[in-house]
Amino acid sequence: MNFEFTQDQNIFYESVRKFAENELAADAVARANSDSYPWDVAKKFSKMGLLGITIPENKGGVGGTLMDAILAIQAVAEFCPRSADVIQAGNFGAIRTFAEYASEDQLKEFLPELLAGKGVMSVGMSEPDAGSSVTDLQTSATPDGDDFLVNGSKVFGTNSVEANLFLIYLRFGPGIDGIGSAIVEKGTEGFDIGRSYQYMNGESWSPLYFNDCRIPKTNILLGPGGFKKQISGFNVERLGNAARALAVGKKAFVEACEHAKTRKQFGRDLCEFQGLQWKFAEMQMRLEAAQLLLMRAVTNTDNDLPSAHESALAKLACNDAGFFAANESLQVMGALGFSDDNIVQYCLKRTRGWMIAGGSTEILKNRIAEGIFGRRFSQRPPKSYSQKRHDD
Repeated sequence: MNFEFTQDQNIFYESVRKFAENELAADAVARANSDSYPWDVAKKFSKMGLLGITIPENKGGVGGTLMDAILAIQAVAEFCPRSADVIQAGNFGAIRTFAEYASEDQLKEFLPELLAGKGVMSVGMSEPDAGSSVTDLQTSATPDGDDFLVNGSKVFGTNSVEANLFLIYLRFGPGIDGIGSAIVEKGTEGFDIGRSYQYMNGESWSPLYFNDCRIPKTNILLGPGGFKKQISGFNVERLGNAARALAVGKKAFVEACEHAKTRKQFGRDLCEFQGLQWKFAEMQMRLEAAQLLLMRAVTNTDNDLPSAHESALAKLACNDAGFFAANESLQVMGALGFSDDNIVQYCLKRTRGWMIAGGSTEILKNRIAEGIFGRRFSQRPPKSYSQKRHDD
C-alpha cells in the first residue's frame, strides 16, 4: 500500500509544523502544566484554518480530509502536545458528529463560534453506570409539548469544564433504537455543571446534572434510532486519539534521544550503553509500526469513515507504542524526565490516559477479535435458562 503524501499534503504538514515550532514550542511545558484550555492557541488555529478541517465547506468548514486533520494534529503535537488538544476538539469527536448530522439552522446557530476558537463542545456520553457499556445509558428525554425534558447525569466529559455547548446522548425509549442525542447550551435552566475534578494528566472534567432540563425540539440532533449513525463516526474519534498518542510518544522519544546524546555517566555518553541502545531500538520499532497501522486506517477510509477493525487496530497500536515510548523515555531521563519542568512527564501521563479514553485497550481488543472472527461477542452474561423460557 502506498502511504506517500501528495505535494499539497507535504506542504500543509510542513507549514503547520513550522508554525508549531516557531510559535508554540517555547511555551509547551507551561501549557502542559496549565489546567485551563488554551484559548489563545484556538484563535490562532482558527485564523490558520485548522479548526473544522474535516467539515465540508458547504457547512461552514474547511472542506479538507481526515488525512489533513491527522497530519495537523501530529505536526502540532511534535512541538506542543497540549496545543494538539485544540486540533482534536476542533476536528474530531463532538464537533464532527454535530456537523455531520446538524440541521442548517443548528449549524448557523452553533458552528461559527466553535470554528472561531471562541467556544468548545463537549460530549456527554458516559454515565455513573454506563461507561464502556454505553448502551446502558439512562439519561432520558421525555416529550413535553414543543420541548423535551432531560433528566439524568453524565461524567468524564473532555472539555466539560470549559465547554459552552454539550452534545448529550439521550434515551428517548427502550433499547439501542431508543438512543439519540441533543445539543444543550451552558446556562440552560435545569442543567447544572458540578465541581471540577482533575485527572492525573492535569485535564479537568465536571459531572453534568439534568433536572427537568427543558430543551426545544429544534435542539435534537438525532432522535430515536440515531445512536447507530452517531457511533459509526466514533472510529474517526479513535484515529484522532491514536494520532495524538503516537505523536506525543514520539515527542518523548526525541527528548530522550537528545538527552542520551549529551548526558554523561561514568565518563561516557548515555547513548554508548547497550542497555539504553536497545530501549531506543524497541521504541522506534513500535512507534513506526504503529504509524503504518494509523496511515492504513486513514488511507482506507470510505468517505472519511474508517473501518471499525482497522481503526481499533490503529488505536491499540498507537496507544501501546505512545505509552511505551513515553515510559521508556522517562526512565532514560531519570529525575529530569520526572520533573514538571520537563515535557516528558506530561507525555507519559497523557499517553496513559488515552489508553482509557475513546475506547479502552480492552474494548479495542474485543473489537479486533470480532473483526478476526467475523461475529459479535456480547460481553453481557448469558440469560439464565429460566429467563430464556420466560422470554419465549
